[in-house]
Amino acid sequence: MKTEFKDPPRTYEVKGHAISDMGNIFLDENEQVTFVTPGGKECDFAAKNWGFYLGPSLNGRLKRQGFKVALAINENNQIYVHAVEEDKIDEFKKYLKTNHDNKLVCWLDEWFQEEA
Repeated sequence: MKTEFKDPPRTYEVKGHAISDMGNIFLDENEQVTFVTPGGKECDFAAKNWGFYLGPSLNGRLKRQGFKVALAINENNQIYVHAVEEDKIDEFKKYLKTNHDNKLVCWLDEWFQEEA
């Protein structure tokens, strides 16, 4: 793994939200980084020879970590996947509405139901 951190971070705004670009992480095949929330919830990102795993299983490990996974679409028909902390769903819904024309398409962790 190679890193290039920005000091100071590059900052910019998207629809009134300030973003700090902290830098780049370069992963080789089968390398993984884990992102951790202030509350200790984890989400992995792993490189493969065909691309990236964007996180753990949506209805398994990510759900056990306390996330719900949202599929959303914006006013330009761009599709996004969001890992939302279960106790912050109200904040996420406000984010979709405030200065955004985003819509929740579905909760992906609920989309597939195993047959009994």
